[in-house]
Amino acid sequence: MLMQRLYWKFFVSFWVALVLFAGTSLLLTAHYLDRLREQQDSRAPREHYRERIAEAQSIARQRGSAGLQSWAREVDREDAVPLLLLDDAGKDLLKRKVPIPVLDHWRRHRFSGEEMREGERPRLDPTVTLPDGQHFYVAPDFQGVTLGRILVRPRVVAGPLLLGTLISALVCFLLARYLTAPIERLRRAAEAYAAGDLSQRVGPSLGARRDEIVDLALAFDHMAERLDDLMLSHKQLLRDVSHELRSPLARLQAALGLARQRSAAATQPELDRIERETERLNELIGQLLSLARLEAGVNATTVESIDLIEILTTVVDDAELEAAAHHCRLRVEIAAALPVVGDSRLLHSALENVVRNAIRYTAPDTTVTITAQRLSAPADRLSVEVIDHGPGIAAQMLPRIFEPFVRVDEARDRSGGGYGLGLAIAKRAVLLHGGEIVATNALDGGLCVTITLPAAAPHGGPDRFEGTSDY
Repeated sequence: MLMQRLYWKFFVSFWVALVLFAGTSLLLTAHYLDRLREQQDSRAPREHYRERIAEAQSIARQRGSAGLQSWAREVDREDAVPLLLLDDAGKDLLKRKVPIPVLDHWRRHRFSGEEMREGERPRLDPTVTLPDGQHFYVAPDFQGVTLGRILVRPRVVAGPLLLGTLISALVCFLLARYLTAPIERLRRAAEAYAAGDLSQRVGPSLGARRDEIVDLALAFDHMAERLDDLMLSHKQLLRDVSHELRSPLARLQAALGLARQRSAAATQPELDRIERETERLNELIGQLLSLARLEAGVNATTVESIDLIEILTTVVDDAELEAAAHHCRLRVEIAAALPVVGDSRLLHSALENVVRNAIRYTAPDTTVTITAQRLSAPADRLSVEVIDHGPGIAAQMLPRIFEPFVRVDEARDRSGGGYGLGLAIAKRAVLLHGGEIVATNALDGGLCVTITLPAAAPHGGPDRFEGTSDY
């Protein structure tokens, strides 16, 4: 059970990788040292020494002092046992430090005058003579064989290091894949949740593994299920309540008509107030039903190629009277043709809600500017920008004004006459057309709402559109 936890998987994986790396390096290094020690106890070092002396003599005859120096450097890089070349003064050709035992051997060889006895094995002559008559004594320095020297020799360290590195890399690669694969699935699921798709589930894709990441994935799945249930319940409640309110509201309006016929003139102001409140309630119910249908995501019954200019012209004409009542003006700046594909009723509703919101909150004797154009980058997008001259909105509230029933305190509150549904309806309509709607504070005050929509294909046919419900 312990190995099913992520902590122990981390611990054991790294521990095994380190042990394999260190163990492999030590074993191969020990093996090399053992072989070197065995060679010292046999004739192999003597034969190798004899070969090196012969090589040095040949290089000295052919290439002189410079060639001998180059050969000495190459041998020093290859051999674990340093091979010194001492001149007549006892100095090494490569300026290396000469140990005292090697100097003793050099002195005995240099000043020994003993002749070889009868039956004695021929002695190895370690002397190399250059063409100019200069002599060098070739002496192996066995005391110079240190672990540090062995480790820096490519032939010694390359094998263990490469093998240990490959084993460690393989273990770490498998561990990284094992850990990051479910985290990547969690990331994609989180992005889907943020986009409103709560149908993604991560737990079933992780198989039979059991660790903290699986626990997190299951918690994600449980959270998504709960959120999905809550959102469905919310939407269903919104639709049911809106539909159920329509019937008593219709009966209330009928009773109000009968009351007007039977009442005296003195009661007309109260009846007028009741009628106004009934109309506001009817408008609220209508907006709730529109929002519920948009959130339902039912395919649209009318998908066609539309000129956005025609929709904007209609919206502006309808909004002129409301603008006059609020003592403000409308200024429209529209480009040539702005073709889009979608449902004209939805686009009309989205643009109308944004324009009416701007009229409602702009200051008296100011101008609400509506600009529509084709964007240069990206070239397949259209933009509609609505700017008012109201008090603006706090920066932290800007992303939330497109949520249902969200109100901004003080400047944009209930006294303005809104219900907090107009911009929510506009956002859902725009999103269903593959567009985007954002709000920013204008530089000179007020709110700037920008809608971007995909332009229709050049041939005029419908692009891909997954729309909303019918009305």
